[in-house]
Amino acid sequence: MPKLKFFRSLLLGVLALSPILSHAQAKKLAENPYILFTGLVLTADDSLRALPYVAIKNNRRGLIGYTNEVGHFDVVVKKGDTIWFTQAEKISEWHVIPDTLTANKYHVIKLMAQDTIDLPVIFIRALPLKTMFDHDFVNADIADDMETRANKNMESEVLKENMKLKPADAKESQQLLAQTRANQLYYYKQAPPQNYLSPLVWAQFIEAWKRGDFKKKNKK
Repeated sequence: MPKLKFFRSLLLGVLALSPILSHAQAKKLAENPYILFTGLVLTADDSLRALPYVAIKNNRRGLIGYTNEVGHFDVVVKKGDTIWFTQAEKISEWHVIPDTLTANKYHVIKLMAQDTIDLPVIFIRALPLKTMFDHDFVNADIADDMETRANKNMESEVLKENMKLKPADAKESQQLLAQTRANQLYYYKQAPPQNYLSPLVWAQFIEAWKRGDFKKKNKK
C-alpha cells in the first residue's frame, strides 16, 4: 500500500507539472525566430504539374535553395521573411512568413503561372511570283562587312589556329590515352625503334630539304 500511494502521488505531480512544461515548451518555440519552411511548387494550370529546380530566394540572405525533381522544398527561414520563387518563363511568386507562428514548421503550396513574352510585330508579305523570290534570293545584297567576316572565319589558317586554342574534349582525351597505352603495350619490355637510323626517314628528310621546306617563309 505505501508503494501504491507513492506512485499515485508521483503521477499526480507529473500531471500537475505537465501544463507548466507544455507552456514553457510553447513559449520556447514562440521565442525561436527560425522555422522549417516546406512546401510544393506546382503549375497554375489544370495539370498542376510539379516544377523542379525553382530558385528560392530570401529577401535578406538571397538564394537559399531549389525545389527537387518533384517540386518539393525545405529551407530554414526566419519569421517575417519574404520568400521569392523564381524560374525562367514563369511569373515570380512571393510569400511572407507569418511572425505569429508558434510551431517550428510551416508548409505551403505555391502555384506559378506561365509568363508571356512580347515580341516585336513582324509583317510577312508574299511576292506575287515565285520567280521574283528566286531572283531576290540569288541577288540579295549582303553587307561587305558580314561577307568579309565570314570569309575570314572560314580561312584555313584561322581554323587551324582556333583548333590549337580549343581544348580537347573528353572523347579526344580518351582516344589519346588509349593510343598511348596501346603503343606502350606494343613495345612492352623492348626498346622502341629509333627513326634517326632509318634510311627511309633520311630519304624523306633530304627530299624535303631539296624542296625548301625548311626555309623561312615571309609573313604576309
